[in-house]
Parts: sequence; structure tokens; C-alpha cells
Amino acid sequence: MDLKEIASGVNLDIHWYYQTKKIPLFRYIEKLCKLERQKFNVIDIGAGSGFFSNELYKNYAQFINNICLVDTGYTDKEIILSRHAPSEKANVIPSNISHALVIMMDVLEHVEDDLDLLTQIKRASSGKNYFFITVPAFQSLWSSHDVYLGHHRRYEIADLQRLLASANFNITDIYYIYGGIYSLVWLLRKFKTSDTSDMRPVPSLVNFLLKAVNTFEMNFRKYNWFFGVTCVVEGFILSELKHNSMPKQV
Repeated sequence: MDLKEIASGVNLDIHWYYQTKKIPLFRYIEKLCKLERQKFNVIDIGAGSGFFSNELYKNYAQFINNICLVDTGYTDKEIILSRHAPSEKANVIPSNISHALVIMMDVLEHVEDDLDLLTQIKRASSGKNYFFITVPAFQSLWSSHDVYLGHHRRYEIADLQRLLASANFNITDIYYIYGGIYSLVWLLRKFKTSDTSDMRPVPSLVNFLLKAVNTFEMNFRKYNWFFGVTCVVEGFILSELKHNSMPKQV
């Protein structure tokens, strides 16, 4: 997730975008735990503040063994201080990912070579692991918002299908979210002139309405293959089982 958005004053605990974006992730881990009947190691790549993983732990601790937050921005001191905490930090991908849910919340668009990142994850994967990925959707929404946040691209469903197939990731569901506000976002970005993020604090009434509308929309998310502000992919990775079944954290 983008730390620049937090720096702009967004309170993740109440902001409509973050509070609704976690809903598909929550539904996914609930589905996996019913299916697999096991606990998962959560590997949060490009974790930033760790908001989404920490929200998972607060709400579904009974389904989680441990959490590894991976981000190149973490300092050695942060990594050392996080050892033996519920969420341990690392600045490289674990060498052995197993019994895991790998999440990448708005990460691939920041990476110049997105296929290389996915290939690294595939190479580290042992046995069957699951993934949950979100990326910004539609190049037609490209604006100074993307430039400010350091994005290289936005994606459509077909783009992600080709990319994930190239990395041997198996897709079970792919869909758009925030379809209801797509036209509004398109208009706002066409007239946007400032080099800032669009994520900023909003009046409480506006925040309430946006949260209510988008929370309702999440009930029908898997039927939206047409348009939205964000694209979501759920699926699994199958790899040869390695001898060391636990992920090695740095």
C-alpha cells in the first residue's frame, strides 16, 4: 500500500476506501479456511504500513500462524524490532513460502518488471499456496495521481490474465471493484491538475455515503468483469514441495 497516502492525512481506520477494500480480502480468507481447514502464514508483499495484514490478524487471528511483512523500505532497525512480534518485517521475499496466503495490495503497478516479481514468488513457493492481488484498473484513469504514487501502469482483466499465466499463477476469480464510482473518478481525473494522490480525508457525511455504497457493491463484486477503479485477482500457486515446509523469514 502507498505510504504517501498516509502522509497526506488519511486515517485508514475510518477512510471509506481502505475500509471497503479490505472486504474482499476478508471474504477470501474466510473461504480458504472453510476449504482447507488449516491456518495460514500471511506473506504481505509491498506491505508498507502493514494495514491489510494487521486488519486480517485483528479479525481472523484464529486462521493465521504468522505474518511476514515484506517491503524494501524497512530499515534494519525496524526488522530487528519486529522479530517475534505477530507481524515480522523483512526487506526480501522469504526463501520458502508454504501454507501461505500471499497478498499484494496495489504493488505490481509500482514494479518496473511485474513478471519478475511474480516469478520470484513462484520460485520461493513450496506446495500449494494462495494469493490475493489488487491493482489499479484501466489506463483511461491514468492521471497525475498515478505519477505522484510512482505507478508504471494500470491493468485490465486481460492484462492480468496474461501476466499471471506467464508466471504460472492459477486464477480462480478475477473481477473489478468500485464500478459504481468509475465514472466519477474518470471525470475527476480528467480535470485534475495537482500532482497529489486522490486519497485524502473527506467530510464525514461523504465518507459515510461512499463507505455505504461501496460496501453494498462488494456483495456483487464477482459479477463485475466490465469496469471499475481496481482489479482483484484470487487464486493459487502449485509448486514442487520443498523439504523445509515453513517460510524462512529474514
